[in-house]
Amino acid sequence: MLRKILEFLKIVVISLVIILPIRYFIIQPFYVKGASMEPTFHDHQYLIIDEIGYRFNAPQRGDIVVFRYPQNPQEYFIKRIIALPGERIEIRDGSIYVYNDERPEGFVLDESAYLADNIKTYDLSEEIVTLRSGEYFVLGDNRNASKDSRSFGAVNKSFLTGRVMLRGWPFNQITVFHTPEYKY
Repeated sequence: MLRKILEFLKIVVISLVIILPIRYFIIQPFYVKGASMEPTFHDHQYLIIDEIGYRFNAPQRGDIVVFRYPQNPQEYFIKRIIALPGERIEIRDGSIYVYNDERPEGFVLDESAYLADNIKTYDLSEEIVTLRSGEYFVLGDNRNASKDSRSFGAVNKSFLTGRVMLRGWPFNQITVFHTPEYKY
């Protein structure tokens, strides 16, 4: 009997040694609350977040990220990265204009891969926002129901928890997510 108990404890310890580091340092579950990312994500969906990728690679435009809300770090938000550090962004007439070193004349961000045709982005109160080093401009895919960088400003990289890798629930909607390719 003692031998069976010791064998069971050994299995539990080995399992914890394997599972806990993965859960706390590599991937993390995230539960969607609210409608700010519809139609991409809906309320009560369960996502898996890559927590380690941004230690080796910089976040990219189009990545869907989970981050701590800058005005209350106890809350987590999910949004899409629209503009990168050092870029300038302008939202006017429902379109997003991005200015950077590669395209100083600017370009209109083509979001047709993930936004419905009828979705327009409300203008910013400021004409142009300039992002500093380590700052990202994030927006929800459901622009009319999203609290995002238009209201609370840019998000510093230190607040990013990770990139959405997978929708795991509901099972009939399991999806692996990749960064979209943009046409310029």
